[in-house]
Amino acid sequence: MKGIKSIAVAVCMALLGWFAFSAGSVSAAAKGKLLFIPHDNRPISGEESADVVRAMGYEVIMPPQELLSGGTEKPGRPDALWAWAREHVRGAQAAVISSDAMIYGGLVPSRKHEIPEQVLSGRAAQFARLRQENPGMRLYAFGSLMRTPVNGAAAGQEEPPYYQEYGADLFRVSALEDKAETVGLDAEEKQELARRRQAVPADVRQDWLARRDKNLSVSRRMIDLTRQGVFSYFVIGKDDNAPLSQTHREGRMLEQYAAGLPETKFQLQTGIDEFGVLLLSRAVNDIERQIPFLYVRYNEGTGADTVPSYSDSRIGASVRAAVLAAGGMLVRSPERADLVMLVNTNKDGRTGEANVISPSEGTLLNDGQDRAATRAFVRMVKRYAEAGRPVGIADIAFANGADNALMRHLRDEGLLYRIRSYAGWNTATNSTGFAIGMGLLSTRMSDEACDRLLTRRYLEDWGYQANVRTGLAADLAQFRRPDVYANPGSYETGITARITSRMRQFAARNLPPYSGLDTLRAVLPWHRLFEVDFH
Repeated sequence: MKGIKSIAVAVCMALLGWFAFSAGSVSAAAKGKLLFIPHDNRPISGEESADVVRAMGYEVIMPPQELLSGGTEKPGRPDALWAWAREHVRGAQAAVISSDAMIYGGLVPSRKHEIPEQVLSGRAAQFARLRQENPGMRLYAFGSLMRTPVNGAAAGQEEPPYYQEYGADLFRVSALEDKAETVGLDAEEKQELARRRQAVPADVRQDWLARRDKNLSVSRRMIDLTRQGVFSYFVIGKDDNAPLSQTHREGRMLEQYAAGLPETKFQLQTGIDEFGVLLLSRAVNDIERQIPFLYVRYNEGTGADTVPSYSDSRIGASVRAAVLAAGGMLVRSPERADLVMLVNTNKDGRTGEANVISPSEGTLLNDGQDRAATRAFVRMVKRYAEAGRPVGIADIAFANGADNALMRHLRDEGLLYRIRSYAGWNTATNSTGFAIGMGLLSTRMSDEACDRLLTRRYLEDWGYQANVRTGLAADLAQFRRPDVYANPGSYETGITARITSRMRQFAARNLPPYSGLDTLRAVLPWHRLFEVDFH
């Protein structure tokens, strides 16, 4: 068991480097060089994913921030990214590259672009050139299917403007069309489909489907390149979708198109923001010729059969896919495992929302009170930790933030720094994927490096997402402007000051004592409250 001294040292190191393993700090004696191009410049997409492999001593080079997508209305620069990649790839043992960044300008731009199909096809072909020019380098790529938010509120500013008005109808039409092609519709559903189609103007539906068709063509082209041996591995993510939706429908089409490709070369799976760390983990495992073993346990109840919010798949299937994407293997015994991954699900299979401001009857509240099986899960964590097993926690009882009841117990029982990986942010698959990607490498990094990564997750997933952000959202409801959460504007300075103050208070209450925590400063990298960064 590590004592408080080692924890304090780790936190001190974290604060001095602000939880970042800078490229310069590892390049001199690096184990190897990796080139990484994320799908945008959000901290979780880029630096936080890169820091996981930097913690092992690898140099990770990334493009300048200004070349990457920097907001919902700030696409990246694909042609400049290709030029940067060709200039900096020399000497890299592996490259992990977002096809969305290189073809559309980023994840969000892939959903809103007006780029001609000929241009998209030409950019996709650049991957073959990169492979030809670097035949000995491992090349990993990840892309996405366009998502299908349930309505305009869920879409935010990441879809075309018309989705605010017609999003609910577009979603429902796609769900019914998907169902019609799989199990069929009853008479009432057929009537609803006709009614919903009528509600959407023809030009809106045409624009939405035309962009999706172009992106589907690009995905097929990327699968063709995979068959030709261009990629060591390629994965397509289904972001923010549902069991019946246009995203699920397109996924079925691509699964048929990719028939015959082994899972070791191509996967189609739920999620997207976690793919950077999963493929970086895979690259390191391939370089080191390691196949780490993972044993997974779920909380009592529905467990692996849980279908979380924003997903069309059982979490058990998503976990299996993530382990394979990271280059690992599931085993049936903790004694054989390099990592025991514990997945915190709700007993009844529901996924709560960590940020509910005005709960309605039946809402699953993230109020820190024990729910069914909370204590059972904590006992499981403690049992494996005390047995000396490396433990990871995927905290998915709530979307968009940590489970406050679980975290309270981990803090009170001294377990926060007796595990090797943790994630509890955004969607369930974001969390399981990040916890797996980090966890499968964590046993090959120092305790201090591991604790730096954990500290970042606790600050962001538990402190900010599950608590500070929720409180701020309630505060912002007092403004006359309804869009301050997504567009703070002139209020941003005051908002970030309040975030900074509350995060310092959170750290003082919940993390090991170190005076430097009071220097924490928060910023909003995309000038909205959804994500935060610390300096």
